[in-house]
Amino acid sequence: MENRYAVILAAGKGTRMKSKLYKVLHSVCGKPMVQHVFDEASKLNLNKIVTIVGHGAEDVQAQLGDKSEYAIQEEQLGTAHAVIQAKDFLEDKEGTTVVICGDTPLITAETMEALLTHHEEMHAKATILTAGAEDPTGYGRIVRNQEGHVEKIVEHKDASEEERKITEINTGTYCFDNKALFETLSKVSNDNVQGEYYLPDVIEILKNGGEIVSAYQTSSFEETIGINDRVALSQAEAWMKKRINTAHMRNGVTIIDPENTYISADAVIGRDTILYPGTILSGNASIGEDCEIGPNSEIKDSSVGDRTVIRQSVVHSSSVGNEVKIGPFAHIRPKSAISDEVKIGNFVEIKKTSMGAGSKASHLSYIGDAEIGADVNLGCGSITVNYDGKNKFLTKVEDGAFIGCNSNLVAPVTVGKGAYVAAGSTITENVPGNGLSIARARQVNKENYVERLSMNKNS
Repeated sequence: MENRYAVILAAGKGTRMKSKLYKVLHSVCGKPMVQHVFDEASKLNLNKIVTIVGHGAEDVQAQLGDKSEYAIQEEQLGTAHAVIQAKDFLEDKEGTTVVICGDTPLITAETMEALLTHHEEMHAKATILTAGAEDPTGYGRIVRNQEGHVEKIVEHKDASEEERKITEINTGTYCFDNKALFETLSKVSNDNVQGEYYLPDVIEILKNGGEIVSAYQTSSFEETIGINDRVALSQAEAWMKKRINTAHMRNGVTIIDPENTYISADAVIGRDTILYPGTILSGNASIGEDCEIGPNSEIKDSSVGDRTVIRQSVVHSSSVGNEVKIGPFAHIRPKSAISDEVKIGNFVEIKKTSMGAGSKASHLSYIGDAEIGADVNLGCGSITVNYDGKNKFLTKVEDGAFIGCNSNLVAPVTVGKGAYVAAGSTITENVPGNGLSIARARQVNKENYVERLSMNKNS
């Protein structure tokens, strides 16, 4: 196989987005557009990827990292001008270069591979990725000759009535013989109303020079759309969501209401898991097999084991084991580790805490900055008092301990293995293993107090 390269165009400002955020960093299903494009291109057997950056260059580089080379387009003077910025990286290379726009998040590696293969089989100097559009208004039309090669690309405003009937449109993604590309870029003129250098002019120059210019038509028009405003962004979100959800369902996941289930492009879900309406899996969420998630649950950047049930709850940046029950209305905050067979019930908040296997916090508790052992019972209203106004401190509850209702564990403190804390206690000192700690005021009953109080008020 010959050498292959990619150039990703990501330098445009995107003024029609009307946003402070650089256009290609707007997210589709939880991932920036340019990251979608880069990730799909990375699935190809490429020798090098060069990303052309301009506005927001540092932010794009921070997003993609060091897996790409970068070239800066200081002034945005058109697509041909953008590609020529990659000259120092690619000019002398033999092989094929695919040029992709960073605002086409729906394009897939399969489509790009088909384009590359077609280009190489046709021995073309350039190949255009095309698509069939139900309404081609505004798109450049692909005019082919009798051999099926591209005769020309006609912009909508310049097309004749007959040419406007053509539904095969130019998507803006191309393959080129790499050396021919950079030799021809130097011949592109900016003699047009906008005074810019356009990549389709390379096609025209190659065609006029007698070179083969081919086209590969994808069956999916949706893959090729470019995002220029918030309306198109919402359309891309809908198409991507449908694609992601369909793939998971075909892989054995039950999604009760796909229209109201949101799954990130990087999420992993095991077979026979059921997702109920309102479920949101974002970032690098990983769900095991035979789970029940939702309704109305959010899991972000977290792993969940097998046979776990999470109802109306939130889990962020944490790990959850097998056969865990969470919710309803629980909040697992970052850096928590929930072991197997744990129960976290309604209105329980867990933060930066490890909970050992079989432990329970069934309702109305805050457990923060804690190490909870195995088979611990945290009664209703249990609180780890972890913050003194300046610093956070650790609470340890060892295996088999029982914490009674409405207990405050004032950190730093340790409750030993098998120990009991009486309901209503405020624990400020360590509790020995197998001991009982009672830390509450002695009950005092004032007989006839209410009657005397009433008499005093009336006197």
